[in-house]
Amino acid sequence: MSYLAPSEFVTKMVDAGESKIYMSTRDTLIRSYMAGAILALAAAFAITITVTTGSAILGAVLFPVGFCMLYLMGFDLLTGVFMLTPLAWMDKRTGVTIPSILKNWGLVFIGNFAGALTTAGMMAIVYTYAFTVEPGAVGQKIAVIGEARTLGYAEHGAAGWLTIFIRGMLCNWMVSLGVVGAMVSTSVTGKVVAMWMPIMLFFFMGFEHSVVNMFLFPSGMMMGGDFSIMDYLLWNEIPTVLGNLVGGIAFTGLTLYTTHIKTAPKRDFV
Repeated sequence: MSYLAPSEFVTKMVDAGESKIYMSTRDTLIRSYMAGAILALAAAFAITITVTTGSAILGAVLFPVGFCMLYLMGFDLLTGVFMLTPLAWMDKRTGVTIPSILKNWGLVFIGNFAGALTTAGMMAIVYTYAFTVEPGAVGQKIAVIGEARTLGYAEHGAAGWLTIFIRGMLCNWMVSLGVVGAMVSTSVTGKVVAMWMPIMLFFFMGFEHSVVNMFLFPSGMMMGGDFSIMDYLLWNEIPTVLGNLVGGIAFTGLTLYTTHIKTAPKRDFV
């Protein structure tokens, strides 16, 4: 059968977390760079669909194509390593320490950001004919999104910050399930279907994904959005990263690991 039982794919999750810790710096940066670039292009694709068709649900339905591509190629997102690498530490895998996990997260963040920023720059050139004309409808939509999801939160103060954090948690609950989805099947079709469902849900619901935002906000500033780098960091990226971290570990990593690997002793009915 192409479907793996939870006890099997949770072991694969721990193995994957361990392998990412031992991955070379070069490979970590390359894989995370490509993941950020592809996911950013998928976000631009989804926004283009939404603007040109007027259908937000259609954009959400098609956005997961980028997520599926990058995971089938073995690339790494920050949201995925947030969930996977702590499992290897909890399982007491040799050489997996808190400093090594933090190093992996830092490298993946850098790679994802560089990849997303590269795509943002290339798409800005496409939208503006190399900054010689004003951006069209898609570019203007990206600028509006950037303002709404920074200054819009800032208007609510601490409540806005909490809202971003919760949206980040909910996002990586779904995205990390997408990462797990790539492990539940041995067939490409099964992997794609299992990844597609939670990614479509998070995107349509407007939850906050740290790597998607690494594209949206730099691109929004390039498109003339009226917000600053500090607005982006304080009123989106920082609380989103923290929310993604908590959501991925608490809702997906810990729950699956605890119930499918660290199970209670079976009772002896004699």
